[in-house]
Amino acid sequence: MFDINEIRKRAQQANEQAADTIKKSHETTEELISQIEYSAAEKGDSMSTSDAEEQIHANNQRQVEILGQIFGTESMAQMSTNEELLQQMVNDRVAEVTASTAESLMESMFGEDMGVIAAALETLGTEADTDEIEETTFDIELEQHLYIILEETMDRLQSLPEPEAIPYQKDDKKWERFGILLSGIVSNLNSHSLQGMDVEEHIPVLEQRVVSIVRRSWGIDGRSDLLDMIRYLSQEGYILRFQLYSEASSPEKLMDETMDDEERASVSRTWRFIQRYRSQYAPGFLAGWDIGRAAMLTRWGSYLGWITESEAVGILWDLSRKVVESLHSWREFAQSYLFGGLMWKLLCGDCYAESYLGYIADAAADLLTGKPELNEGQWRDCPWPAQQSIGFI
Repeated sequence: MFDINEIRKRAQQANEQAADTIKKSHETTEELISQIEYSAAEKGDSMSTSDAEEQIHANNQRQVEILGQIFGTESMAQMSTNEELLQQMVNDRVAEVTASTAESLMESMFGEDMGVIAAALETLGTEADTDEIEETTFDIELEQHLYIILEETMDRLQSLPEPEAIPYQKDDKKWERFGILLSGIVSNLNSHSLQGMDVEEHIPVLEQRVVSIVRRSWGIDGRSDLLDMIRYLSQEGYILRFQLYSEASSPEKLMDETMDDEERASVSRTWRFIQRYRSQYAPGFLAGWDIGRAAMLTRWGSYLGWITESEAVGILWDLSRKVVESLHSWREFAQSYLFGGLMWKLLCGDCYAESYLGYIADAAADLLTGKPELNEGQWRDCPWPAQQSIGFI
């Protein structure tokens, strides 16, 4: 049996001996350099740089020979390798901590939209004039511009190819896959996996990242909050908000005396938006926006262990049946998400809503037309469930 104390004692002695040898060697080197300089001065002629380097190199070689006699050739090689590995580990760890710190800071600021922010930063990095970004104010002109962008992007999504909807049997396993893919847009923006219920591998840094998103962006801090939010999105959400705003004869009908100027401006923007489109879209059109986010929360909750996987499967089953009642294709689901996303940005007063719409549209295009080798095209491979006729044949 090994005696660990004896091993430690010998290692300590070897380290002390090596340190003493290195110290003496350094002293020898300094003496040698002094002698060289003195000798050159005595002769009235300075030694060339190459000569000095040769002397130092010879001395260093002597140090290696001395250490080799102490530890042996194999031990010396191992020590050199270990030193290199240790330095590499330190460098990797510093890089990891730096990246993690930056990512944590960004998540604390932007949460759910980290995928969007990353794409935005990448875009800014490729532009020439990024030293100064002009501050944009949210005015009527910007609102009108966003309406045009929304309609153009809606048309772009409508032109995407999509497989024909197919009937799903009640116990069809495709329902489970369909439920997971309802989180496709948010998953795409956050580079999450869509292969199964888990959004990421179960390692601490990724789990903490998801916790940060859910807590900071949604104010959700556990099972109870999670279920309440999923229930709200599936039963009320923006569908109810759209209905209330569309029925109001003026934005003032939606205001109260506790609102400040910013809140009143938010209500007015959203009211004008909904009044513009209320004859074109019914409240149920917002099902994609509400259900898509609820599906993402369900997967996040399962990943974090706040709900069981079987509970998540059941919730996604209910969400799937609900969204199929209101929408008829992945294209329409993406358009709903786009529409709800702009409504949200108008409520928030986000002047950069145009970029957000672009990222949503790109994510939907990847899901419908992307290449499998790039981890895309998942919607195309899982056709939308066709609504089944009810009645007598």
